[in-house]
Amino acid sequence: MKNIILIIVVIFTGFSVQAQEKKNKNAKYVTIVNGNCEQCQKRIQKAAYSVAGVKSASWNLETHQLNLIINEEKTSTLLVKKAIAKVGHDTDEVKATAEDYNNLHHCCLYERN
Repeated sequence: MKNIILIIVVIFTGFSVQAQEKKNKNAKYVTIVNGNCEQCQKRIQKAAYSVAGVKSASWNLETHQLNLIINEEKTSTLLVKKAIAKVGHDTDEVKATAEDYNNLHHCCLYERN
């Protein structure tokens, strides 16, 4: 009887391990990043691509939306946002330090909230 219960427990454990959510290798995200010009666009996209696992990064000047495709096994949106904040641009979740913001070119100084 103990052997049958043990076998059943092992079988259910195996199924529950298989049912765990796998990380997406092509996860798509959209986030807001502050900026003003094409220099900002290049800087934001370069910062995003500097993070391992970023497959695509495209920032739209008019909407301030950054469209990302990332491998969730290698990175997260938070790591990408931190890299962007490090070059002086605020995101919806991570704000640039005053020092990083002040290092931007004068035309790139956007209105901060």
